[in-house]
Parts: sequence; structure tokens; C-alpha cells
Amino acid sequence: MDIILKYFPDLNDTQINQFDALQDLYNDWNAKINVVSRKDIDELYLRHVLHSLGIAKVIQFSDNSSILDVGTGGGFPGIPLAILFPNCQFHLVDSINKKLKVINAVSEAIGLTNVRTTHSRVEAIDETYDFIVSRAVTAMPEFTKWVKGKVVKRQRNALKNGILYLKGGNLTEELRSYTTVKAYLLSDYFEEDFFETKKVIYLPLKYK
Repeated sequence: MDIILKYFPDLNDTQINQFDALQDLYNDWNAKINVVSRKDIDELYLRHVLHSLGIAKVIQFSDNSSILDVGTGGGFPGIPLAILFPNCQFHLVDSINKKLKVINAVSEAIGLTNVRTTHSRVEAIDETYDFIVSRAVTAMPEFTKWVKGKVVKRQRNALKNGILYLKGGNLTEELRSYTTVKAYLLSDYFEEDFFETKKVIYLPLKYK
């Protein structure tokens, strides 16, 4: 938990309590349903929570923003972002229903009221959002096909609406065809070795 306060020192008491509760909740649920890898669960705050919050170093979502989390798994990056931005709405989608059961239980336990979940492939979601977030579920060309037409025209944030994608490694080839893409190095914000090759990939999208 200390690592979260190191980089986000202005959390209020509610947010601190919500973040603090995540370790025990995920430990408990992970024993029943494996939503976080065994080797990662002991480093939940570094590898999952803080990694998810890397998006918040790139953008501070304006109140009432809507965010779709694609392939959310155990609720990352959606749950940490929902704690940090309580006045935004988060829609967490995954094709594996048992993982959403964990997210719903965690959200209820910590009193999150700005998260909803849907068991679905993202292509079947017929809604639009300000931003679409995800953690490396597929290559960007495939991902952009999945989410085509899901970005709203109205702008309310400093960045144009689009994709904020957490991914690591050399992405030169994968992103070659995107002229408007921007990569933010998480090592510019976080000093831990884990973030050395991690990035937030920002891609503005045409609206529906």
C-alpha cells in the first residue's frame, strides 16, 4: 500500500481505505478463483494496482467521463482507476464470467458505486465512451478492430477521446501504421525496475 501513497499522496481517507482493502480481498478470492497469477499476488500493488494507475499519470479524467475496460480480468486497470476517479463511470467487460464475479464482490466490499460489469466480447457492446482502457489483451491492430465505433464524439478531457493501452516491450512494429499514436514511458513516472519497459500507449480514435 505504501507504494501507492508514494506516487499518489493526495488520496482521501475513503480512497486509502479502498486501496488498502484490495490485498486481503484479492488474496481471499484468488484462493477460490485464480484471477491474479500466483507469483503476482504477493506484489499486487506494484504489478497490478500501480501499473493500472500509470494511466492516471498520463491523464486526469474529468468528472462524468465514461471509460470502458476491455478484457478486464480481475479488474485491472478498471478497479484502481475507479477508486482514483470516483466521479467517472467505469464499464468492465470480460468474456470469462467467473472473473466478473470477483470484480463485483470486490467493488461491493469497498463500496465502489461507479463500476458495472458485463460478461461479453467487446464487439457485442453497443455503447460509446470517452476512453477505452486495457492491459495488453492483444496487438493494437486487432484491438482497434474490436473497439471501432465505441468512442463518443463529445470531448471533455485534455486528451482527445481514444485508447489508453498498458503494454510493455518493443512496440515499434506493432504501432508503425498509426501516425497519431503516442507512447508514454512509465519509467518516467515510477522508479521501480518493473516499469522499465512498461508504457501507456495513447491512440486518439475517430468517433462513431
